[in-house]
Amino acid sequence: MASVLLGIYRPLNQGETALASLATSTQAQQPTDEKLEKNVLDELKGDARVKSNEIGVSVQGHIVTLTGYVDSYTMRWAAEEATLSVRGVHAVANEIEVRLPSSSERTDPDIAAAAARAIEWDSVVSPEQVKATVSKGWVTLNGEAERQYQKTDAERAVRRLMGVKGVTNLIQVKPKLSPSNIKGKIEEALTSSVKADVQNIQIETNGRAVVLKGNVRSYLEKQEAERAAWMAPGVAAVENRLVITYS
Repeated sequence: MASVLLGIYRPLNQGETALASLATSTQAQQPTDEKLEKNVLDELKGDARVKSNEIGVSVQGHIVTLTGYVDSYTMRWAAEEATLSVRGVHAVANEIEVRLPSSSERTDPDIAAAAARAIEWDSVVSPEQVKATVSKGWVTLNGEAERQYQKTDAERAVRRLMGVKGVTNLIQVKPKLSPSNIKGKIEEALTSSVKADVQNIQIETNGRAVVLKGNVRSYLEKQEAERAAWMAPGVAAVENRLVITYS
């Protein structure tokens, strides 16, 4: 193998040959956009939570765009989750519109009351910590939580309520615990996970902030690494710079 630069020929050294071979192998193993579109459609058809015939799928550069109409926000969210689980998907643009049947329509005050009850009875945060506001069926969550899983759980509680057309989660994570050996605890969580390869992930910490760098094999692995980072006590922010590659 050789390289040509400005008309000058020279053979590649051993390291350059290995890198070139790896790049060629990686590119060859990446699914084409056409193949990825088929895989996403198959995943949606096999997911009992969605009606795949109501959802359109297009792919460009491993970015999937979902279009169409569904009759609940839960179904819209499930379609996005199913799509992200497909190997080769780097990101999803979810343009699915929620069109509620008349039997599911509720007034904003009704949804707000239901959201308050859901936060109180069906989540790990209290109504004093998190407040919900509703406009035209879209719920916005504001407030504070000590841990990321509490923020996520509050969204889960309201996401499935009848009449909800969307959720914006603006809850701020503000830990009360002081950060202690954050990097070590994240590495421990990643090591125990079957979904993430800790050897290819670099962890940088600055106080309560964490930055993840390196390569992962799928979006699910990238998501799992971020989840592990949030699990460390004292973490207030996670920046996920992991790049999805193929091996």
